[in-house]
Amino acid sequence: MSDDEAMRGTATGGSPTRAAAEDDSAIRGTASGTAPVPLSVLDLVTVGGGSTATRSLSTSVELARLAERRGYHRHWVAEHHSMPGVASSSPAVILAHLAAHTTRIRLGSGGVMLPNHAPLVVAEQFGTLEAMAPGRIDLGLGRAPGTDGRTAAALRRTDSPAEGADEFPQQLAELVRFLDDDFPDGHPYARIHAVPGPVQGPVGRPPVWLLGSSGFSARLAGALGLPFAFAHHFSARNTIPALDLYRASFRPSALLDAPYALIGVSALAADDAREARRQALTGALSMVRLRAGRPGLIPTPEEAAAYPFGPVERDFVDGWLADVVHGTPDEVRAGLDDLWKRTGADELMITANVHGSEARLRSYELIADAYGMATAGSSSGSGAEGS
Repeated sequence: MSDDEAMRGTATGGSPTRAAAEDDSAIRGTASGTAPVPLSVLDLVTVGGGSTATRSLSTSVELARLAERRGYHRHWVAEHHSMPGVASSSPAVILAHLAAHTTRIRLGSGGVMLPNHAPLVVAEQFGTLEAMAPGRIDLGLGRAPGTDGRTAAALRRTDSPAEGADEFPQQLAELVRFLDDDFPDGHPYARIHAVPGPVQGPVGRPPVWLLGSSGFSARLAGALGLPFAFAHHFSARNTIPALDLYRASFRPSALLDAPYALIGVSALAADDAREARRQALTGALSMVRLRAGRPGLIPTPEEAAAYPFGPVERDFVDGWLADVVHGTPDEVRAGLDDLWKRTGADELMITANVHGSEARLRSYELIADAYGMATAGSSSGSGAEGS
């Protein structure tokens, strides 16, 4: 039996504990204002030079509440390790904190790097989140380590981190069985229950998304009838081929009757184009250092402006910034509209990995303004729905 055949009965089908089998509204959002598709937020909880992780996590709360107030559809955080410039090593912990300060916006992982974790642990973490914020949690899963090879080995306690990626389909099948509490009789895990979970009574569970930056997860998501998120923000050359593969591979499931693909896109709006580029350069320099094996805090705009880029580094920066939609609000809106038209994405998930919290928050406000997105209905932040 192939990986796809083994997965189909578990990732998409039929358990009475499934909340969204007959209703894909947990996946498909509604565009706000004049945006062509739903807009969402990808938050890496960036830590800039001169700041702290505490401040960055506080900014994430501010950002989630802003996103909820302005009509962004969902707010995801991503798992990264051993990177000084991000504070998102523990998505489930951050999501619990965000759930306590919002009431409506969908929250999720973009993603949890499944090979780093036991599937039962992930099922219990996200079952707990679903119990805290019913109907608001997404479980996005990736097969990459979210870090360098040595750190991946430390996380997995193995000298062969690649083994985890190779075993991803089997890990995914196991995770979904735990979420649905439906291991068949005779299976070694048939009497093991992820809690919170269905063993405690009828419950919903987070929809599973597959994340990718190449074709593997695109094909698997399509074969399983799952929603797919592509990392356009760091793999732009592969976006259209991966989306084409996903759509061509798609088979209707109990979760979705048609493909649903979002793409992550780097975007930064400022009051003038010069300031937008000045801020975007901080993220570009951070990537230069990461690619050179020298990750650090996100540099300040002043540091980035003064940095003596060599010819190879300058070529990299020019290419990187070409894929960052940046400028005035009108320019960013036009860039996002063009990207949507070129890719046919069902949702755009915006990330702004720059130095300052003020610049990030201002950017999301300006983009919302450019599309005439919601301005009312602010969350009180007093607690998660259903808590």
